[in-house]
Amino acid sequence: MSEKYVFHAGEATVLAAEGQCTDAMPEILIGRTDGPVGQAFANMMAQTKGHTAMFAIRACNQMVRPATIMVPKVTLKDMANIDLFGGVVQAATADAVLDCVIEGLIPRDRVDDLCIISLVWIDPGCAKHPNLDKKDMYRTNYEATKLAIRRALANEPTIDELIAKRHEIRHDMDDWSA
Repeated sequence: MSEKYVFHAGEATVLAAEGQCTDAMPEILIGRTDGPVGQAFANMMAQTKGHTAMFAIRACNQMVRPATIMVPKVTLKDMANIDLFGGVVQAATADAVLDCVIEGLIPRDRVDDLCIISLVWIDPGCAKHPNLDKKDMYRTNYEATKLAIRRALANEPTIDELIAKRHEIRHDMDDWSA
């Protein structure tokens, strides 16, 4: 892991329980507040219609450290999905970040020097799903955020792994290649 913490990127996917639409696929940038990630973080404070950015908080007046901003990957068109984003997903993200500090993955003495940008997936039909399980949504987002942070800080996958598996692994949605 780089001691400079200039720019680390990571992603993870954790699938929902059977019959749910609560898959989590965060894409994470973590870096110093005085570097390119900090600049991007500050620029994301502006609101874009349908892509409302918000801090990851554990509860009102309990913003997580390192400061973490969440941005939805898809346009949130209704209050039901916005409530999921600003509720269960926000709590799962904040708890995952805090647990990464508690577990030593993110050094405690660096939390005020670092920031995190998390692009978050919410299935547009999730809020209207008749059997929506918010506990499963919390689980997938919590697990995926922790995994994405771990991968980002470990620079995983490595280029050697990517090259070695180039012809073994296909994109999950790949139905176009041989």
